Amino acid sequence: MTTEALTVGQVAKQYGVTVRTLHHYDEIGLVRPSERTPAGYRVYTQQDLERLALVVLYRRLGFALDRIATLLDGSEPLVDHLRRQRAAVQARIEEMRQVVDAIDTMMEAEMSERPATDAELKVIFGDGYSEERQQEAEERWGESGAWAQSAARTKRYTTADWTQIKAEMESSTLAFVAAMDAGEPPTSEAAMEAAEAARRHIDSRFYDCSHEFHRMLGDMYVADPRFTATYEAIRTGLAQYVRDAIHANADRHAQ
Repeated sequence: MTTEALTVGQVAKQYGVTVRTLHHYDEIGLVRPSERTPAGYRVYTQQDLERLALVVLYRRLGFALDRIATLLDGSEPLVDHLRRQRAAVQARIEEMRQVVDAIDTMMEAEMSERPATDAELKVIFGDGYSEERQQEAEERWGESGAWAQSAARTKRYTTADWTQIKAEMESSTLAFVAAMDAGEPPTSEAAMEAAEAARRHIDSRFYDCSHEFHRMLGDMYVADPRFTATYEAIRTGLAQYVRDAIHANADRHAQ
């Protein structure tokens, strides 16, 4: 008996098969333990184990037992069996890659069509979004028509929609910054156009925003410390500048 010989129980544990399966392989002549211990227990030699390893691998690839027996009992050298096994594994890997690609495509399509979650909104807007602030806003304006209209629109927005909305918001803010940095007064054409673009953004994305309603929003930007802080973090005096530009834009449209 060789030093590599293993009992049925040891082989079952090492190769991840059941003792019953090993007995079945023995009964049909597929893999038979070819030696015995002094106590009479049948054991697998290294050659037996190499054959069993091929059987296990071919079974994982979906080969029937009779097909495996034909492959193993033929005249083909072991290396040719291994080449065939490798080719089959490679084909299965490619098949699994295609399955993964199909799943990814389905996931992407599903995610692009469904509304964004709170977690996704936090990723998009960072510190600019919090569930607490959303709840506070609902408590403050939840009875208004503007809130109802905004809720009806935004509940359908996907992550792609919100990403675009964020880009539009940043573009609007940068237009105010550009006018301010250029030394343009809030009553200038550039500042008022920035205000008008901001109003149109709200009107198209959230709720009907008249110039008079926008004027009230402008007042809130300087009255609410959190709105003020957001603008002041970008440019000192920007909150007041935005408010004044909004008022100037509303005035010119009122005329």
